[in-house]
Amino acid sequence: MSVLRQHAEIQFAQELDELRKSDTRQRPANWALSPWAVATYLMGGKLDNGFEVTPKYIGSRRLIEIAVATLATDRALLLYGVPGTAKSWVSEHLAAAVAGDSTRLLQGTAGTSEDQIRYSWNYALLLSKGPSREALVASPMMRAMEEGRIARIEELTRIPSDVQDTLITVLSEKMLPIPELNSEVQAARGFNVIATANNRDKGVNELSSALKRRFNTVILPLPDSEDEEVQIVQKRVAELGRALELPAEPPALKEVRRVVQIFRELRSGLTADGKTKVKSPTGTLSTAEAISVINNGMSLAGHFGDGQLSASDMASGLLGAVVKDPVQDGVVWREYLETVVKERDEWKDLYRACRDLA
Repeated sequence: MSVLRQHAEIQFAQELDELRKSDTRQRPANWALSPWAVATYLMGGKLDNGFEVTPKYIGSRRLIEIAVATLATDRALLLYGVPGTAKSWVSEHLAAAVAGDSTRLLQGTAGTSEDQIRYSWNYALLLSKGPSREALVASPMMRAMEEGRIARIEELTRIPSDVQDTLITVLSEKMLPIPELNSEVQAARGFNVIATANNRDKGVNELSSALKRRFNTVILPLPDSEDEEVQIVQKRVAELGRALELPAEPPALKEVRRVVQIFRELRSGLTADGKTKVKSPTGTLSTAEAISVINNGMSLAGHFGDGQLSASDMASGLLGAVVKDPVQDGVVWREYLETVVKERDEWKDLYRACRDLA
């Protein structure tokens, strides 16, 4: 069966295999690769045998080195930043490189319960045989502890505070009590936790000070430069286009750069030349949203156009990304169109497409 999205360890199996073959550095217990090789897998590079490892994360290598070094200690790792800064992407690839398995995953929501972090029960077996290990249903966290692998928690601050604190014993004592069986699960060497959280959720369910101390926080920033952000968008758009088999040509560099420039100007509240102040919308306008806008445009161009991404293909995606609040963001977008986009001669096609759509 052809799947829509493969796990990182399957999609990049060849790169991980080549790294394992050439990796002669010391590996922590139960790690598939050494910390150096894990960082190389994330950042890309050429191996001694000439094999080229593609970059998974474009940004500061030092941040990735700090994250990898944290996982080699007894501290858990918290990847923190604005939405769309590749926190989940980095988390998945770290788990794939360290443990060879990124599937020990818990998606945090307002409805996440303690059972989802600890364990639950097969109630048919529980009623017929009583509490037993056979009737216990292990959570991804428990399985990771037993196997000495990486457990991933997405959107930690979306989980209610009292449920978050279930993690304190796991992270500090490296064990999970099972009082119903008068037993416990002790973490095998190699076990650790990678959690993600975004600053837009700050104050929703703040981490307790006790839990914060169990994490080493690495902040993943937005790309420093326009060129860096364009490179990220181009890479991910190409990968997603192949995976989705979109019947459209890869977008021209100028189209990618145009979307990235719009997002950066609206985020910063200032045009690229520093001459005009603009209002910022309520949304984050992250790199991930820029990728989504272009992919949506490629789908329109491929299925309903001539296969070449045009301004009209991007207009609806831009409107949807910028205007989250119909009233406040609508004013911001119209003002930006009239004062910035309209005044750029090379952007007349985009101005007409966005104006007609509005």
